[in-house]
Amino acid sequence: MLSRALRRSLALEVALYVALAIYGCDASPATAAGVALAGVLALRATLTAVTYAYAWACHSPAPPLSPVRAVRMVLGEYAACVLSFVLIFPFERWWMAPDRLQTGADPAAGRPDARPPVLLVHGYSCSRAAWWWLRRRLEAAGWRVATISLEPIYGSIDEYVEPLARRIAAVLAETGAERLLLVGHSMGGLVARAYLQRHGAARVARLVTLGTPHQGSRIAHLGLGENARQMQPDSAWLQALASPAPVLDTRVLYSPHDNFVMPQERLQLPGATSQAIAGVGHLAMLYSPRVARALLAALAGTSNTGAA
Repeated sequence: MLSRALRRSLALEVALYVALAIYGCDASPATAAGVALAGVLALRATLTAVTYAYAWACHSPAPPLSPVRAVRMVLGEYAACVLSFVLIFPFERWWMAPDRLQTGADPAAGRPDARPPVLLVHGYSCSRAAWWWLRRRLEAAGWRVATISLEPIYGSIDEYVEPLARRIAAVLAETGAERLLLVGHSMGGLVARAYLQRHGAARVARLVTLGTPHQGSRIAHLGLGENARQMQPDSAWLQALASPAPVLDTRVLYSPHDNFVMPQERLQLPGATSQAIAGVGHLAMLYSPRVARALLAALAGTSNTGAA
């Protein structure tokens, strides 16, 4: 389970920093604790900087950002990295209550809520905890929201299709709906497309993807596992997924300044409706009010021109 693995790795990392401070520099316990905190934050800052350096070296043409906006984007991505991998993902049970899918009622009409439920599918090296913030925004807007954790973390994307199919069936059974809306972040969008290719669109009304590497990403060459190899540009797996074209209404929300999908033109999916949301990082999409507004509009089947 991802949360357990992250807790263990975080504990080992902190222990290493503390040991180096105490036994290498004769620091006091209080100083060692400060060193450990600084080390945890510095490592995530370094990883964020590396992704942006890689993204800049491989970037697609995009509208330039002002220096202030560029700095704000990088800091936002760094904050999303720390929040996700230090606080939320390792301690998922503290943050993520069970899904609440009881069918709502329309008091005026005396009938079940006509809107379909939403199923959120997380990305590479993540879990359902990735949706902590966005799930709250969707529920506040009146949507019934379900989540799923895909395992093994570094397995083949094809291994995730049947668990997703079972989750879709369970959500529809619990809500009484005939179809649902699929939302995938990053690799989650590819998992959703693989499901649609194998099972068809009978149970899905619309697909919305956030920052999905529809045509692969160069940074996938640095990733672990079969799923990372499948997300490499021009991989045989992606080529097989591209045929046939999308079989239902698909909305692609992406950042032309994405720091994980590069070149950023590979975020596009031929045949889908695309919307660019500039100045937001890959992980930061999960915590962005602009992305939330665009997602709510996409779920409702409307446009949101103010998101860029």
